[in-house]
Amino acid sequence: MLTLYQDPRSGNCYKVVLTAAHLGMPLKTVDIDVVSGFTRKPDFLAKNPNGRVPTLEFEDGRTLPESNAIIWYLAEGSNLIPEDRFARAQMLQWMFFEQYSHEPYIAVARFWMVFAPKEKLREKEHLIPDWHARGNAALAVMEGHLRTHDWFAGGRYSLADIALFAYTHCAEEGGFDLKKYAAVARWLARVAATKNFVPMGKLS
Repeated sequence: MLTLYQDPRSGNCYKVVLTAAHLGMPLKTVDIDVVSGFTRKPDFLAKNPNGRVPTLEFEDGRTLPESNAIIWYLAEGSNLIPEDRFARAQMLQWMFFEQYSHEPYIAVARFWMVFAPKEKLREKEHLIPDWHARGNAALAVMEGHLRTHDWFAGGRYSLADIALFAYTHCAEEGGFDLKKYAAVARWLARVAATKNFVPMGKLS
């Protein structure tokens, strides 16, 4: 069985859990508190030299880091990846958008405002307005697309939706007002109604 090293509060880890659940694919999960420093210890660095989760471990000992690479691996050959070449490229377009224009602001704001020690947050407070401005810009791009489309690529639920759902659905924890984005809100409800949907977990 595949083993997922994850912090269940992480949207990047949640992408993997959502993908596996949709596909009915069993995963063994090992929960890690990323704030604890565990991912910087030698045993974990041997699995992922970048010292981050999620990291997927195979039965033969191989490992695969990076959330979008992991979900691509899990979903290849499934209905989560469009067969049409252009639709598949559009899916990747939105997955790159998530990593470069969305996650660095929405996820980062949430981490510092919810999970980081308060004394550390004070060192970052001057960055919050920029995180919010850039994160809202990403949400506005999504809103524009979703006003005329139910999904992000290929006319159906795909990895692009999973990648963008993971941090969008909890963006309010980072200070974003999702009530401003009606089309995004409708899309969030559609994702939550998909097959085998599971909510984001909590660190036990």
